[in-house]
Amino acid sequence: MGYEFYKVEPPPGVSFEDWMSWKWQYRNSLSTAEQFQQYMELSEDQVLAFEKARASFNIRVTPYYAALAGGSDPVPGIQRILMPDLKELSLGAQQMLDPLGENKNRPTERIVHRYPDRVLFMVTDFCSVYCRYCTRKHFTGKDQAFPSKDEYTRALDYIANHSEIREVILSGGDPLTLGDARLEKVLSDVQQIPHVDLVRIGSRIPTVAPMRISEELVNIFRRNKPVYFMAHFNHPREITQESAHALELLVDNGVPVFNQMVLLNGVNNHPALVYALSRRLLSLRVKPYYMFQVDPSEGTDHLRTSIEQSESIQKSLWGKASGLAMPNLSLDIPDGGGKAPLYPDFEIHRTQHSRTYTGWDGVTAEYINPAKETLIKPDDVSFYENETPS
Repeated sequence: MGYEFYKVEPPPGVSFEDWMSWKWQYRNSLSTAEQFQQYMELSEDQVLAFEKARASFNIRVTPYYAALAGGSDPVPGIQRILMPDLKELSLGAQQMLDPLGENKNRPTERIVHRYPDRVLFMVTDFCSVYCRYCTRKHFTGKDQAFPSKDEYTRALDYIANHSEIREVILSGGDPLTLGDARLEKVLSDVQQIPHVDLVRIGSRIPTVAPMRISEELVNIFRRNKPVYFMAHFNHPREITQESAHALELLVDNGVPVFNQMVLLNGVNNHPALVYALSRRLLSLRVKPYYMFQVDPSEGTDHLRTSIEQSESIQKSLWGKASGLAMPNLSLDIPDGGGKAPLYPDFEIHRTQHSRTYTGWDGVTAEYINPAKETLIKPDDVSFYENETPS
């Protein structure tokens, strides 16, 4: 089945050439109520939110994404992602300045080392769109931009001096807001470290400024492979003709693409929306990878779903959607506890030797374990336990 993706048209007075320039999109980003009103209607409270909420978190949206959310066929759910809200000023049930506990896992200014074999390298604090549910409000949008020369050197030295690091995740901010030359230097410098196996890039650019994905950019990725790309689509409408082209450009050039969505109250917290997004992604050869709870950062309570609702959404899709279409429901344990997967509980009984399950369609059956004395360890375990990169 093919999908007829929405096409985002430029507003009157903007040439197609300008509209399809990512640099024009950045230069003409929207940050005021007056600018937003060119693309969507605002209530009095929404206008007031621009004045009140800016102090706690920056406001920025590309014209492309504003036109997608507003325009002639508005999507209120997507507007909740990009629009400041007076509810951001309310004291929530739980809100934290640094919900992932990253500051206590930062050995240098731009490195977060939370897991043994991988690090987060925050190469910029700039995003082309500041999503209102951002988990990194303590860092993002603070006009720090690219690391200073000393910060950059310390980051690379840290990675080089820790041979357990196999994977470097470029994040921020959004790494693709960097120019091509600077981005390629980062990729090249990281890939030259012998024990680094791969680089992962986390970016919302295919969603909010897909014209940034160009032939030259994917050639940079090819020259510095392996590069894995983590996209961030939350709503099926976000997959437009422009973003579909960007994703196909990545995949066609050998860049594996995965999607990380966030379950957002009033945006996508329903099985039909999750499934519709997953099917569209799969049609473009993008694997739905993660489905996250909103982290309890400051001013996000109105966008958070309950764990019970999220688990219900996942369980309702289990079995009905193929394994390829099922993102992994997960939450980041507040204050730096790492990711905790949340799986549907199909177990109804267990004994010392067996477990009994009821499947998604009501079938109940027992799984009996083999005898413990038959379990053996593979004879080449020691070889792989002691493996080091060549």
